Amino acid sequence: QVQLVESGGGLVQAGGSLRLSCVASGRGFSDVAVGWFRQPPGKEREFVAAISRGGEIYYADSVKDRFSISRNNAKNTVSLQMNSLKVDDTAVYYCAKTPRIAYFASRDYLMSQNVYSTWGQGTQVTVSS
Repeated sequence: QVQLVESGGGLVQAGGSLRLSCVASGRGFSDVAVGWFRQPPGKEREFVAAISRGGEIYYADSVKDRFSISRNNAKNTVSLQMNSLKVDDTAVYYCAKTPRIAYFASRDYLMSQNVYSTWGQGTQVTVSS
């Protein structure tokens, strides 16, 4: 059973940075796309960033130019570097992976939570003012 484990969350002041990591167990990590989503307090879970099997990268408008997603297939890891954090970035952050997928995938496709089959347990990010 493939599992995803997130780490790197915590408490940080506005303007600070955090780096989240998502490590996948099992084989075939290079054959999937990986996304980051977040659920702010009292709100629905929302798309943050995604990286396709072919390395295409997509961001939500709210985090573009502040967050950076990357993957290391040799280490079964996807990272989310978060800079210039804002209070509104406070949320539980989840990583998720698709089943085996085509090499390239569109932004609209990877923004949909429905295409992801495996989810991590989440890591809390709290940004204080």
